Amino acid sequence: MAKKILLIEDDPKVSSSLNELLQTTYEVAVADCGKTGLEYAKKNQPDLVVLDVKLPDMMGTDVLHQLTSDPTTENIPVIVLTNLDDQHTVSSIIAAGGREYLVKTDWSLQEVVDKISETIR
Repeated sequence: MAKKILLIEDDPKVSSSLNELLQTTYEVAVADCGKTGLEYAKKNQPDLVVLDVKLPDMMGTDVLHQLTSDPTTENIPVIVLTNLDDQHTVSSIIAAGGREYLVKTDWSLQEVVDKISETIR
């Protein structure tokens, strides 16, 4: 059975491109806001979450805090993929339990997929 990945990303180009690359190996679900992503994660228990920080309804840091503080989702690894690279955001993501912090402009989509595959093993 394929491992499940949840992409919580509001940029349709990013989510579509990642989905296309990942779906050959994984079962992929896409949420374009934090609330939908949290609901999916609690109900479906993905094996990994890829999370953007700036979402239309809440900050990804809040999503991460809710994931890591809920017993049903606290052990799901989270890779944060964002354009924000300020030290405060990085520190808060790491403190909240984010597994990886990737800045979109520093990583190609294939490198992101490789990091996801490495983390989900």
